[in-house]
Amino acid sequence: MKSTTKKGTTIKKLSTVLLSALLVLSLSLALAACGGGGGKGAGGNDEKTKLIVGATTVPHAEILNALVDDLAAEGFDLQVVEYTDYAKLNPDTGDGVIFANFFQHVPYLDEYNAAKGTDLVSVVAVHFEPLAIYPGKTTSLADLPDGATIALPNDTTNEARALQLLEAQGLITLPANADLTVTPRDIVNNPKNLKFVELEAAVIPVQLPDVDLGIINGNFALAAGLDSGTILAKEDPNSQAAQTYANVLVVNAGNEDDPAVKALVKALTSDKCRKFINDTYQGVVIPVF
Repeated sequence: MKSTTKKGTTIKKLSTVLLSALLVLSLSLALAACGGGGGKGAGGNDEKTKLIVGATTVPHAEILNALVDDLAAEGFDLQVVEYTDYAKLNPDTGDGVIFANFFQHVPYLDEYNAAKGTDLVSVVAVHFEPLAIYPGKTTSLADLPDGATIALPNDTTNEARALQLLEAQGLITLPANADLTVTPRDIVNNPKNLKFVELEAAVIPVQLPDVDLGIINGNFALAAGLDSGTILAKEDPNSQAAQTYANVLVVNAGNEDDPAVKALVKALTSDKCRKFINDTYQGVVIPVF
């Protein structure tokens, strides 16, 4: 009887140990499947780690969608959520609705963090959308008449960039210390007596028939289907604006070194991504890496 009882106790203990081991293994597999780590799923299977990134449609979501297969090869399921209201992207990133976003430049990000008390960070600069001069009633800068009307974006930063672009073409002169807050009221010399119409940036493309020239942001030009071949002049990739207003990938502070983020940064700064941007947008969007 003693032998039988001892044997039964031993079997019971072994069963308990085995059950505990199986529970630990099951929990480990569950955590591996849900985590943000890189590589293939646990156990060598093909399950991929989900990476949800929010972006505005053009060009940001298009660029990300071109990299889905590259992320899959690294073990990540890149899912791009397109936003029509860019103001929701940072809140959703901060709240964890999306893991990262791609739509903004650093000055916008800094302003958002300061206003909301958040800690979102830029992890890589990807591209620059230069302002460009598009023809309206006048089809060349050489033929620009005296008193011509030029449509400018009415927000402070883009208006200053537009004026700097006009100065670079020799059409106006700005103060020597002009920065990205300069306005038409600061113009020092205006030999052609140009007149300026300040409009919402998004509506300038449809107003081109009513003005001589329009200065338009790259994303709005793309959305309006404007022909990049008609551009008369655009911001230099090495300009102050290009260095300041490059569009960046953004995550919550602390996630910069997440394997999924590192894989996305690698894809966004690859030769394939550079070629996609150059071939697709023909100078309306310029890679900065």
